[in-house]
Amino acid sequence: MTKRRQVVFIMTDTQRWDMLGCYEDNGLKTPCLDRLAEGGMRFEKAYTCQPVCGPARSAIFTGTFPHSNGSWGNTMPLGDTVKHLGQRLESAGIRSAYIGKWHLDGGDYFGMGRCPDGWDREYWYDMRNYLDELTPEDRQRSRVAETNRDGIDAGFTYAYRCSDRAMRFLDDHGNEDFLLTVSYDEPHHPFLCPEPYASMYKDYDFPKKPGFYDDLSNKPEHQRVWAGSNAGQSREERDGLSTSSPDYFGCHSFVDHEIGRVVDHVRKKAPNALIIFTSDHGDLLNYRGMSGKGPAAYDDITHIPLIVNWPGHVAEGSVCDHPVSHIDLTPTMLDYFRVPPSKVLEGKSLIPCFKDSSLRVNEYIFIEFGRYEIDHDSFGALQLMRCAYDGRYKLAINLLSSDELYDLESDPGELENLIESAEYIGIRDRLHDRIVDWMNETRDPFRGDYWARRPWRKDSPAATWNFTNYTRQRDEDEGYEPRQLDYVTGLEMRAATRKK
Repeated sequence: MTKRRQVVFIMTDTQRWDMLGCYEDNGLKTPCLDRLAEGGMRFEKAYTCQPVCGPARSAIFTGTFPHSNGSWGNTMPLGDTVKHLGQRLESAGIRSAYIGKWHLDGGDYFGMGRCPDGWDREYWYDMRNYLDELTPEDRQRSRVAETNRDGIDAGFTYAYRCSDRAMRFLDDHGNEDFLLTVSYDEPHHPFLCPEPYASMYKDYDFPKKPGFYDDLSNKPEHQRVWAGSNAGQSREERDGLSTSSPDYFGCHSFVDHEIGRVVDHVRKKAPNALIIFTSDHGDLLNYRGMSGKGPAAYDDITHIPLIVNWPGHVAEGSVCDHPVSHIDLTPTMLDYFRVPPSKVLEGKSLIPCFKDSSLRVNEYIFIEFGRYEIDHDSFGALQLMRCAYDGRYKLAINLLSSDELYDLESDPGELENLIESAEYIGIRDRLHDRIVDWMNETRDPFRGDYWARRPWRKDSPAATWNFTNYTRQRDEDEGYEPRQLDYVTGLEMRAATRKK
C-alpha cells in the first residue's frame, strides 16, 4: 500500500513555551503535549514572527513575514496576491481543512464566518460559526470567565467543538492525503473550561523568574509607558504583583486535554501522520510589570513551544537546540507534501532537522512588530520593531523608541540592556547589519536609512534620498499572478531586484 502523506497541524493561542511540562516543570499540567514531545522532537528555541494573534498566523500560514503579506496588525487581511498554505496545497491536489480560529480575513476577533479559498468548506469552523450556534444569552456567557462558576460542560466550549469536528474529518478522510489544521482559541481569554480544570489552579502562582523583577531601567520608553505605575518598582513592590490566573491556567490544561483527544484519534485513523504543534505567542503574566503581549521581543511573549511527532521519521525524545521560526512552517509542510518551493517564501524547511536534530537551518531568526490592531487606539498604537536573534544574542530595534541588546546565555531573563556596551559592539553591529539586509531582502515596506542610522551606530552611512537605489519587485513564479513588468521598458522584468 502506498504511504499516505498526512499532516495534522495543531495550534493554540497565548501559550508561553515554559507553560508546558516538557519544557519546564513549574506545576502546570500538560500530560498530552508532554507525551507528544516524548514520542517526537521538541524545539528549544522556536519563535513567533510577531507576538500578536493575526500577524503571527499570517507568517505561519503564508511563509512570509507580516510586513510582506499585509497582515501586520489584527483586523488587517492578507494581501490580495498573497497565497496561503491551503491554496498552495489545493493547487497540488491535497485536501486541506481548517478548523478553528483564523483571524486573517480582516474581520473582527471572531472572523467573518466564511471559508476562504483553499480550505474544505465542509469542515470550516471559525469563531463566528461557533457564536452563530449559540443563543444571544449564551454568546454573552461564552465571553466571560465567570461562566466557569456555573459548572459548564466541555461541550459548551469552542475547543471541544473544534476537536469533535477534527475527529469527524479524520473519520471521513483518514485514508487520504491531507492537511488538517486545528486552531484552538484556548487558552486565550475568556478562558472557558469545565471542571476539574476550572478550579485546578485556584491556589497556584506561576513562578517568578528573574525577568519578573525587571524594573525597566535602561529599557525603551514605550515599555515603561506600557508598564505604567509598575515601572521602576523595587523587588519588594514587584513581589506584590500577582502571577495567579486560575481560569487561564485551567483553560491551558483543558485545551491540552482536547489536543489529547485529537492526537489519540489521529493515531487511530492516520497512524503515520506528521503532527506539528505550536502556539501563536506567549503572555507576559505581569513579568516586567507588563501584561498581555505587544511591541517587545522578550522571550516571555516571542519564545513559543514547537513539537513534532512523526513515527518512524523523528526520533523519540529528541531535542533541537538551534533557532527556528514560525516562518519555517509553511516551507516545511510544502516540503513534506513534495510541493516545489516558491521564491516568495521567506523561511526554510525544517524537514532536515526532523531527521537530524543537530542540523542548523537558520543562522538568524527575525521578529517584528507593526501594530497590535488597526481598530484599537490602545496597545501602544504604532510601534515599529525589527529584531534579530542568533541563538544567543538578541538585538531589537525600536524605531520610535530606543533599542535593546541581550546576551541570553549569561542573562536569560533579558534584564541587562547591552546596547551601549563597548564589549558587545561587534556582536551588536553584526546583528544590526543583518536586520537592515533582511528588511531589504524581504521588501519590507518600512525599510529606509532610519533603521541603519541609530544613535549608537557611529559608522552608519549618511542618509540619502535614494537609499540603496534598488528596485525590489515581487518575484512570484507559480502562476498565481502575472509576471510583473519593468516600469522603464514595459516588458516582463528579468531580475526582481535591480538598480533603479
